[in-house]
Amino acid sequence: MTFYETVKIKMIEFHRSSIFSLQSSILSLCGLVIFLIHLPSPAYLSAQTWHTVQWVSDGDTIVLSSGKRVRYIGINAPEIDHENQMAEPHGYRAKAFNAKRVQSKSVRLEYDVERHDRYGRELAYVYLADGTFVNAELLKSGMAYYLYRRPNIRFDNILLKAQRYAMQFKKGIWQNWLEDHIIYIGNRDSRRFHAQSCVFANRIKLENRVQFSGKWNAFAQGYAPDRKCILEFWSYGKGE
Repeated sequence: MTFYETVKIKMIEFHRSSIFSLQSSILSLCGLVIFLIHLPSPAYLSAQTWHTVQWVSDGDTIVLSSGKRVRYIGINAPEIDHENQMAEPHGYRAKAFNAKRVQSKSVRLEYDVERHDRYGRELAYVYLADGTFVNAELLKSGMAYYLYRRPNIRFDNILLKAQRYAMQFKKGIWQNWLEDHIIYIGNRDSRRFHAQSCVFANRIKLENRVQFSGKWNAFAQGYAPDRKCILEFWSYGKGE
């Protein structure tokens, strides 16, 4: 074999080796891309973290063993008495209901767009080990009402459906309801409703105004009372 033939063979072998190496690199890169696509997002990974509930503050707030306070997203439970405020109807029932389900148990938290409220509490969807969605369970049992608040609206359809179930079967806060038949004005943007005479109702843009005959109808459509002008979310009539 001549010198030139030897060089030619070596060059062909090198070329083949380079092509094989390039193909291997491409396959490795494709594999990496596929792996990254199927890798759980940071939000999902954080959602798989389990926490122990140390204390139940009320119907919609818990304290973890780490000391973090967690406020349930999408619901508002009746208040218990604190400072200068008296307990609202079903406030302690809601707290007891919440405690029975989560006190001293492990819970999984899922987050939405906004992670904390103005009080520094974590905002979360709370799940038990058996898959129970605690936020929805409180609504379905009538221990809270649905509270729309952007940007945390990922499970709003589920939560509103749970509230409508409780309303249909007159559970919890929806039992003994005695409608006052007052006209209320809702804001399509904020999903809050106001008494017609409320100054805030007059500030709602015409295209966002919607009228309800009574609180019940407003709640059924997914609106919550604006607490600046409606101090009592309930409508039980005199003596209730």
